[in-house]
Amino acid sequence: MTEIVKSSAPKILAEINKANNILLHCHPSPDPDSVGSALAMKFALEGLGKNVTLIQGDNEIPKAFDFPGVQTIAKKSYGEINPVDFDLFIVLDAGSKKMISFRNEVVFPENMRIIIVDHHASNEGFGHINCIDASYSSASQMIFDLLKEMGVKLTHDIALNLFMGMYTDSGGFKYGKVNSETFKIVAELVDLAPEFAKTIFTMDNSNSKSALIFEGLALSSLREFYGGNLVIASVTNQQIIDNRIVKDEIYTSNISNKIKSVEGQNIGVCMVEPEPNLIKMSFRTRDENKYDVSKLAVALGGGGHKAAAGARLNMTIPEAIDKVVETAKIVYNL
Repeated sequence: MTEIVKSSAPKILAEINKANNILLHCHPSPDPDSVGSALAMKFALEGLGKNVTLIQGDNEIPKAFDFPGVQTIAKKSYGEINPVDFDLFIVLDAGSKKMISFRNEVVFPENMRIIIVDHHASNEGFGHINCIDASYSSASQMIFDLLKEMGVKLTHDIALNLFMGMYTDSGGFKYGKVNSETFKIVAELVDLAPEFAKTIFTMDNSNSKSALIFEGLALSSLREFYGGNLVIASVTNQQIIDNRIVKDEIYTSNISNKIKSVEGQNIGVCMVEPEPNLIKMSFRTRDENKYDVSKLAVALGGGGHKAAAGARLNMTIPEAIDKVVETAKIVYNL
């Protein structure tokens, strides 16, 4: 447990104790860490006797996420609730207000207290309490430490959700921020939820035809820049329409991860145009020290981690490719 989390825990618990109605959310295009950490926090707060609403945010939760409690997530975005109904909003795994909602302007009412719990280095802190620590490989591991420090007893459902968040956001425990403490926590979680492998299997083996078609289109579009250091895949809105691809089943991170898995391809980028002139991008790198993709993402108005980041641009695919290529040249002195 880090000093940041340890010092934040009593302040966060004090705010929770004062609150009656608490709001939680999943970030746009939710990943397992967003969903798992939010569900774990929901169960923990309900165990403390609190009234909790967890909203899915801008996008539906992927069907492959067969996590405990996923059916209790309200199918609403921030723009579809009345924020004044809540006196506390715990913002998890979101590096900026845009990661609460891209669709709607995020305005906090005066009566709402804001707590940030996040592991993105790009987070500047926009809450009343900001528990931000980029040394963690996942938000779920931060939640584990917070709940422990707050004296919350872990249940099976809390444990399985935290495990899935930790497992996925660490790349299956392959990324650099994984350490011995990570595995000590995992050992405790799997003791409580020994069927974790079944949940992983469901998540990894629930692909749709849409997802496979998207993957084929993306991988057939690869373009190399700077001697192959930067490789970009892209899928246009027209291709999505023509191939009847379901937008909520598009996973750009799968593509950028495959790109950077090739030796010599140090930065993998996947661009998709879900709506005309809206480009969603995923960045991955095989060398996070030399090619910190959070720097590229921030330069393009996004954010993330050294090894994995993302951004959005309002332009066409060709314009976005030019923009990323030009920005990468400046950021990495290519």
